Amino acid sequence: MKHPYKVSLHQLNLPDQQIHYRLYKNHEVTPARRLVLLHGAGVAGVDTWDMMVAMLKHWDEVLVPDQRGTGQTRYPDGEEHPFTVTELVNDLSALVDHLGWWQFDLGGYSMGGMVSLLYKQRYHDRVQKQFLMEAAVLDRPCWESTVNLRLQYSAAAEHLKGDEAETGIRTFLDTISPNRKVAPQAELLTIQRLGMRPLGFANALHCVTDAINTINREELVAAQGDVTSFIGGHSVDLMHQYHRDLAERMPNWHYFMVAGTDHSLPFQKPRQIARTMAAELERYLQI
Repeated sequence: MKHPYKVSLHQLNLPDQQIHYRLYKNHEVTPARRLVLLHGAGVAGVDTWDMMVAMLKHWDEVLVPDQRGTGQTRYPDGEEHPFTVTELVNDLSALVDHLGWWQFDLGGYSMGGMVSLLYKQRYHDRVQKQFLMEAAVLDRPCWESTVNLRLQYSAAAEHLKGDEAETGIRTFLDTISPNRKVAPQAELLTIQRLGMRPLGFANALHCVTDAINTINREELVAAQGDVTSFIGGHSVDLMHQYHRDLAERMPNWHYFMVAGTDHSLPFQKPRQIARTMAAELERYLQI
């Protein structure tokens, strides 16, 4: 299909980071509405969102940055360095300020979902409609189980720092998507994508684990606005249970199961998710 958006590539140079980002524009969409989409650990923004953006119809501008450790975003010295979730939130803040985006909708996948949650908590009035796809730290109802899960990811990250990058990636996939349907060609593509910057991927996994020590999840969830949360149909039952519980006790939380997919839902079901995003935005605007 022909991409309905015109795409331009840009870079914002901060003192400690060169942030690469894509701007998608379709001025045939009215009224004007903006959307920011944040990818997860290890896979760049264009690979995560490009197919889905092509199917969106309600936003005239979509911003897709590469977060630290991923894609074309780099430290000025070209090396990989550890980073914190606070730095990721600061990067997003600097970028939207630079663009003059004072209000926008915000979507985040996995690690990007955690960044989205924290940005909303810090800048509540700037974020309007929210979309989450298996956001990190919203993995399990039990906080202790969530912490233990993150420690498994950090163990996988240690393999990424040496000569065992593929072992680390496979361990990560087995931990985050234990019920996935393995298709050899798709699995190989996933491993190749996650292996583009193995040290950056490792730093991203450690970033989320370290965030566990600073986040009060109940306060974080309570600070959100109108949330549409997508969970893959093959993802673990405890994740579904937690998001169903949130939807039952919070009128602003809307849970959707994406059938036939696992944690890779934005790659596997972009059309279905884009349709639901459109319907959910329409519902939100009618409130």
